[in-house]
Amino acid sequence: MDISVVKIETFIPEEYVDKLREALNEIAALSIGGNYDNCMAVSKVTGYWRPLKGANPFEGEVGELSSEEECKVEFCCLIEVAKQAVETIKKVHPYEVPVINVMQLLNF
Repeated sequence: MDISVVKIETFIPEEYVDKLREALNEIAALSIGGNYDNCMAVSKVTGYWRPLKGANPFEGEVGELSSEEECKVEFCCLIEVAKQAVETIKKVHPYEVPVINVMQLLNF
């Protein structure tokens, strides 16, 4: 069994979605099968967090529970592009510590 594709997901404010899509597409992270690019899915979700002492939150106040609508962005890419995709997300993302999940996909 060969792992050649991963699924990457992150949660980001809606106003950053297009900038993220453009940056990921520039590095071919959103290409599928050679005939498509800009391939990703976006879902609106509600995120919760409480910044602790020493945090510098994008939204919210230290010590207070916060919640906001944000977008879950998910896409599949070749494993060879995954590290660069994660680095690109970190460059575009406004959060101090963005959640970025990378999952291996089985190819049969």
